[in-house]
Amino acid sequence: MDQESLIERLTAENEEFRRLRGEHRAHDQELEALKGTIPLSAESQWRVSELKKLKLMAKDRMEAMIRHARSGVTA
Repeated sequence: MDQESLIERLTAENEEFRRLRGEHRAHDQELEALKGTIPLSAESQWRVSELKKLKLMAKDRMEAMIRHARSGVTA
């Protein structure tokens, strides 16, 4: 099963994966909005840093779920 199909399956079947994907997307949208405000205030710079961390945590968890699902498919 290719990566896209696996992501689609997890999105359809796994509530946590769906939630993480939504969070990742929301953090990305907020980051893009903040990048449009130049110069960034100290508070905005902190928020950008925080959003990047939150995005990475969501992505790492989704990647772990994909690896786990893939091992279940190939095993």
